[in-house]
Amino acid sequence: MNSAQTESFADGIARELPYLRRYARALTGSQKTGDAYAAATLEAMLEDPELGDRSRSPRVTLFAAFHAIWTSSGAPVEGVDDSNFTATQAQKHMAPLTPGTREALLLYTIEQFSYSQIGEITGNSAEEAEQMVNTAQEEMAKSITGKVMIIEDEAIIAMDLESVVSDMGHQVTGVARTHKGAVSLAQQEKPDLVLADIQLADNSSGIDAVNDILAEFGEMPAIFITAFPERLLTGAKPEPVFLITKPYTEEQVRLAVSQAMFFSSTVTLVA
Repeated sequence: MNSAQTESFADGIARELPYLRRYARALTGSQKTGDAYAAATLEAMLEDPELGDRSRSPRVTLFAAFHAIWTSSGAPVEGVDDSNFTATQAQKHMAPLTPGTREALLLYTIEQFSYSQIGEITGNSAEEAEQMVNTAQEEMAKSITGKVMIIEDEAIIAMDLESVVSDMGHQVTGVARTHKGAVSLAQQEKPDLVLADIQLADNSSGIDAVNDILAEFGEMPAIFITAFPERLLTGAKPEPVFLITKPYTEEQVRLAVSQAMFFSSTVTLVA
């Protein structure tokens, strides 16, 4: 393999790293823990050439290496102790789930891998991967329901989100288009979860709105939506545990809402 090919593969790994971090964060429920696993994956790939299989795409190779580290750890969130997600909470919530199904579901809906690619990553067949995804969807659908507030300035998107959330059995407390409107809506009826766009109608910030709501009511799950996830996935400051990329799919919204409700996980951001 020549140096140009090596550099291209390395560049591919670098491009996929923010998305591995997103996946790891959603899987563990913690930025700190997710980043630790992502870093361990890169270190392992440097030490063990077999983990850096260049016969596959950099994306599949990176996620497969992560999966090898993740599954070999035995207790993925053991020892976590941060303000957003404790080990006790993690173990309690993950206990009822069929092993391996959440990983498959996240890979399919959030990272949009095919069943065949999920099989490559997890060491299963495409058929087995599909079954794991279906099982996870059924189990997550039986998780907690509650009140959801939507912060979105585009009417069509807001209506779509409201429809998806309502169809899941959650109550939508209302839709806010601005920072001020979001805080006012939360004061009228405290939500159990906030689903927020980043850029709002009056150029205010959905991040600021969520932070103000959390400051007044305490921790609650929050999901952010943005067309530019890489701007938030820098590792330079606190990041959202649950981040949906526009344009999104209904499956992605359903998964994020189920995950957020399931883990009751949140994190504040610096705008």
